[in-house]
Order: sequence, then structure tokens, then C-alpha cells
Amino acid sequence: MKILVTGGAGFIGSNFVYLLLEERPDWKVVCVDALTYAANIHTLNDALKNPNFTFYKEDIRNREGIFEIFEKEHPDVVVNFAAESHVDRSIENPGIFLETNILGTQVMMDACRKYGIERFHQVGTDEVYGDLPLDRPDLFFHEDTPIHTSSPYSTSKASADLLALAYHRTYGLPVTISRCSNNYGPYQFPEKLIPLMINNASQDKKLPVYGEGLNVRDWLYVKDHCYGILAVLEKGKVGEVYNLGGHNEKANIEIVKIILEELGKPESLITYVADRKGHDQRYAIDPSKANKELGWGPTTMFKDGIKLTIDWYKNHMDWMNECTSGEYQNYYKEMYKDRV
Repeated sequence: MKILVTGGAGFIGSNFVYLLLEERPDWKVVCVDALTYAANIHTLNDALKNPNFTFYKEDIRNREGIFEIFEKEHPDVVVNFAAESHVDRSIENPGIFLETNILGTQVMMDACRKYGIERFHQVGTDEVYGDLPLDRPDLFFHEDTPIHTSSPYSTSKASADLLALAYHRTYGLPVTISRCSNNYGPYQFPEKLIPLMINNASQDKKLPVYGEGLNVRDWLYVKDHCYGILAVLEKGKVGEVYNLGGHNEKANIEIVKIILEELGKPESLITYVADRKGHDQRYAIDPSKANKELGWGPTTMFKDGIKLTIDWYKNHMDWMNECTSGEYQNYYKEMYKDRV
């Protein structure tokens, strides 16, 4: 088996690469990543030592480059993680999200059609469903929940999902889609909530919290998510969507306070800032379908996963420092300077 993983130098993609090399040692893993700001080639240092791993620096929007890789490698399966994924950045600059997340996905599927694959798997997000009210804890996202996007990011991801399903129906491309809740764990770029708060708290910097921090997310430990994707590849039905959720709902402010407590830092570091435009209130996934059809379910409770995550970042501050140098500093200042 040869599997091509796009976005494999990013957060979830790199964790998936390492899971494959560990759990499927007889598979060949081909990684494609454009190495944009949120990716780090050093994340793959250990993978690059593995003879079953091959890396290509390429943008999924580059049709010629992608087709050359397919011509050379002829993968059996493609898993598409590659995406612009930060909501705040999508609000500031929607164009790159549309180009990468929609047109890039089209390029990948066109290559799959030309060269033939056993499966194209699109990694999606629960944000395509919009949000749920805070006062209705009985409501959850299901696979048939109507698409109701809130940001350019979620709209671009919903468009990619619909395009993948259209390629399945029109061209018979063997497509599956998974939609996950918020991930956390090693190698996450520190503009996202948990690594941002760990990084700032570790340096006794202010922790910017949107609004009152009451927005609720369903948190899924990244390794659980990767096992879920592997289950979809091996047991999932072509043409189907599978929701992968963590059953770990937490308000943002609760997350922040847990991190401060674990690091022994005072809550006085919290700074409430002006809320994000169109900020979704609550995400919550019902993963019953994946559990019933794939035998998959999350095994990491948040109380355990957050400790693993904090410990990882504490032990990899060199990785964190590399990520937060240069352009990241400019982004951080622009994002939060007028919100306080």
C-alpha cells in the first residue's frame, strides 16, 4: 500500500504520518506539503529517517507539480489534510482559503481521476454545520445536519466537501469524508487556542480571550482523530461522511484556566479582547455513526490529553520558538492590537 498525505508537515497531517509509520510499517507514505507559515519541516525530522517515507515540497494548487508526483509515485490512497485552517486569517484574507481549500482539492481529485486510486479521503471539519445554541446541550451535529457556514474558512471547507461528493457522483471517484471537532495535541501551530495559551503563559505574557470566553468546543485529541481517519480508510463506505467527535465539551475560558493551573500561572494573565466576527457559540459532534460502522471512538479524555499536550510543549519549546519567530510576531500584533 502506498498512501499520499497532503499537508503532512502540519498539525494533524504530521500526527497522521507518524501514526501510519508506527501502525502500518509495511505501507509507503508519500508526504506533500507547501511548507507555508503553519507547517514546519522539522516536525517531520524523525519521519525523514524512515525508508518508507518520502517528502515533496509542493502546493496542491500547482496542477503540473501535483501531476508529476502522481506520475512518479502512483499512490493507492490519498488523504487530503492540506488546507488553510485559521478562522481569523480567513476573515482577514478569504481569497487564499478559497484557492487552497477548494481549487487545491479539485487539483488533487483530478490527479486521482487521471492516475487511478482506491480512495480519496477529504479531511473536513464540524464547522461546516455552523453552530449550536449554548442553552441546548441536547443538540449535536449529525452527518445529515444541514450545512450552515459562518466564516470564509468553514465555507471553503464545506465547498470542498460538496465538490468531493460531486466527483463521487459524477465521475465515480471513490471518496470518503470525515468531519472532526476541534483537535489538540503535539505540533499544533501556536495561533490556535491551546498552544497559544501554553506559549503565552509559559512566558508570563497576557492570554487574549475572545469575548467572555464562553464559546464551547468539542475537543478531540489528535491521535484519536488520526485513528478515526485510518478506520474510515479501512472500514468506511465510499460516498459517506463520518463525524469524528471527542465528547469533551469545554468553554474556552475553562480551557485557559486549566492551562494556567497546570503551569502554575495566575489567572491575572487573562485579558478579555473584542470577540471574533461571527464567532460560533457551540460545536458538538455525535460520532455514533463512526462508532457503529467503524468501531471507532475517542479514548483520550480531555483531562488526560491536556496534560499530555502541555507536557509535550514544555519539552519542545525549541519547536515552539521556531514557529513563533518572524512572520508570526507580525500576525500576532495585527490580530490583537485593536481588540483590547
